[in-house]
Amino acid sequence: MDDMPPNTSDTLDAWLQVSHTPGIGNRYFKRLIERFGSAEAILTASPDELAALSLPPATVERLSNPDPQRIETSLKWLEQPGHQAITLNDPDYPQLLREIDDPPAILYMIGNPELLLQPQLAVVGSRNPTSSGRDNAREFARFLAGSGFTICSGLALGIDTEAHRGALSAGRTLAVMGTGPDRIYPAKNQALAHQIAADHLLITEFPPGTPAKAENFPRRNRIISGLSLGVLVVEATLKSGSLITARLAAEQGREVFAIPGSIHNPQSKGCHALIRQGAKLVESAQDIGIELAPLTGLLEPLTDKTQPATPQSQRQTDPDYQRLEEALGYDPVSVDELITRTGLTPEAVSSMLLLLELEGHVSSAPGGYYSRVLTASRPSGRESK
Repeated sequence: MDDMPPNTSDTLDAWLQVSHTPGIGNRYFKRLIERFGSAEAILTASPDELAALSLPPATVERLSNPDPQRIETSLKWLEQPGHQAITLNDPDYPQLLREIDDPPAILYMIGNPELLLQPQLAVVGSRNPTSSGRDNAREFARFLAGSGFTICSGLALGIDTEAHRGALSAGRTLAVMGTGPDRIYPAKNQALAHQIAADHLLITEFPPGTPAKAENFPRRNRIISGLSLGVLVVEATLKSGSLITARLAAEQGREVFAIPGSIHNPQSKGCHALIRQGAKLVESAQDIGIELAPLTGLLEPLTDKTQPATPQSQRQTDPDYQRLEEALGYDPVSVDELITRTGLTPEAVSSMLLLLELEGHVSSAPGGYYSRVLTASRPSGRESK
């Protein structure tokens, strides 16, 4: 238990007893804390005091007579090195998350808890994205992580996975799980989860032993949005769970960003719906940084010198990039036409266009068209230092 955060070790058992009591959800727990001040005080309150808060009789009985065996699994998990928990009353509990309607009473953690206090941006999207969607998630996360944001996502396949990977290559990432901290889901992301736990942070509100259940993932999503200054939706269908995250973010007063795509791509329809509903359309990672940086007061302005892009000198000597830039003009041209002109693969063209766009050398237009930017000759970050 030596790994426990300050000010929680004395009362953690009490917090676990209350949170493991059937009938006590996060809203009830929050009401009880507001009334009694601590978990220990809740457990020592009289049945009449508890009943006055409209708790069901069975719940009052369980709180008045807590069962030590109920928290045994959680206590054993917490005894292992690197395993920690933080409670709603802890001074290091993230303030943005504390302010939502139903903040988790306890967060179980593996990794570096300091990441909870860093400015965060959520990156979410489809579990079955297009190749360009994967590239966008990875490159936007890489750029923004390199600029000072901790990238928050849900460890799911697809966009979540690419967001975590992009952030790992340039900065910090935090993964919110929809299972207990001892159950990695999906199994394909075991290695990614271990990499995040080693130097970054895994968190969950679900106690050890909790398996993957469909109803737990919307609850996970409210934590993702609650921790973050804003949520970026990269690709999503109209029935995607990412739209739940975006809706929760809007309800929590967070900024919502969406990347537009082809009108023919089903994975873009959710983003287009969000934009119609008021989400901010973003065409580059700088759009997000410019919007959110003033809210943090901690980030270096997101200018050319902060872009973690391939050095321009290297790009200028790459024959594939030279071929692509020669095929581009100042009038919009489709990706298909660029593939035909250059003879490059669709994957290569998509990846290079994304990098050129992040560097500010290329702009995109609706329908998957691209053109050169008149200011494309401006110096890159490395050359301007």
